[in-house]
Amino acid sequence: MKIGFDAKRAFLNSSGLGNYSRNTLNALQRFFPENQYILFTPEVKNRLFDNYQRFKVVSPRNMVAKKFKSLWRSLFLVPHLKRHGVDLFHGLSNEIPQGIHKSNIPSVVTVHDLIFMRYPEFYKPIDRKIYFKKIKYACHVADKIIAISKQTKHDIETFFHIPKEKIELIYQPVGAAFFEKQHIESVREKYHLPERFILAVGTLEPRKNQLALLQALHSAKIRIPVIFVGKQTRPYTSEIQHFLSEKKMENQVIFLPHVPETDLAGLYQSATLSVYISVFEGFGLPVIEAMASGCPVLTSTVSVLPETAGDAAILCNPSAIEEIAQKIASLLQNEPLRNELIQKGRVRAEQFHPENYAKNLVSLYAKIWEEKHA
Repeated sequence: MKIGFDAKRAFLNSSGLGNYSRNTLNALQRFFPENQYILFTPEVKNRLFDNYQRFKVVSPRNMVAKKFKSLWRSLFLVPHLKRHGVDLFHGLSNEIPQGIHKSNIPSVVTVHDLIFMRYPEFYKPIDRKIYFKKIKYACHVADKIIAISKQTKHDIETFFHIPKEKIELIYQPVGAAFFEKQHIESVREKYHLPERFILAVGTLEPRKNQLALLQALHSAKIRIPVIFVGKQTRPYTSEIQHFLSEKKMENQVIFLPHVPETDLAGLYQSATLSVYISVFEGFGLPVIEAMASGCPVLTSTVSVLPETAGDAAILCNPSAIEEIAQKIASLLQNEPLRNELIQKGRVRAEQFHPENYAKNLVSLYAKIWEEKHA
């Protein structure tokens, strides 16, 4: 089959939707190389997606299309899909191009979450309006919808009144690097890592709740270093830095921007503990990345995170500072508990191995194709 993808996020997003897109494409190319995968993107950048040469890539050529890149992937993509003989199109990040339902090209869309509807205060009104319009269209015209969690599946059914049989639950994959042993010593030297540290991966934003982690450490006088890995957003990062300055904790925290996937796996494998206490998620990929890497996890009791973690993590109320502190202290002091979580985490992570994911995805593609051409 020739399968087309909206690959914008694979090239341009360092976390979240970008990780999902890259993990999906790499898994398909690695385990099902007999198909041809065509990536449609308004812009090609290799900083994040350095092995894109393995795929056929299509991007705007003429000056007008280059000037209106965002419109190209939404309004003008269908003729390109036809020109390249695409058998099926997969929108990897909540949307599919306008008019695809009139093209006779079957389509599937992955919907990651509807956080903008559940927590509108985290988004600008114009962004909410755009997201709603795009996702509603995609959900109604796509042949199948992939939900990455039961929470997301339920939200799609509830908010957009989509019949449940149209929605497939396929958990997202974890990159292969997290299952592989990394060169920990070289990673330690490269990032000047301390002997023991807490790792917190994710964009620094209110929803990710990193400030609560720091408040918990301060309240319990826990001095272990913390490494934050992720894009910084304002004014939340300023709020965090003000807290660190006020409590004289600046030397306890290291901020790292996006790091290569193998280095991130090395950071997990070096960490004493991974803390991911977000207040709402569509899935929570860092939870499984940590488990695949053999790193014990503390995560939230809310949203989809208990579903993601299964029985392989310690859970806490992300709003309860004293509880967070108590759970962290317990994990740091209890080596048998950490070892138990490491073993359970490895078993849990196997369910999200890229080979299993690729099999599920290719099976769905074949089913959609057969139904469309029956």
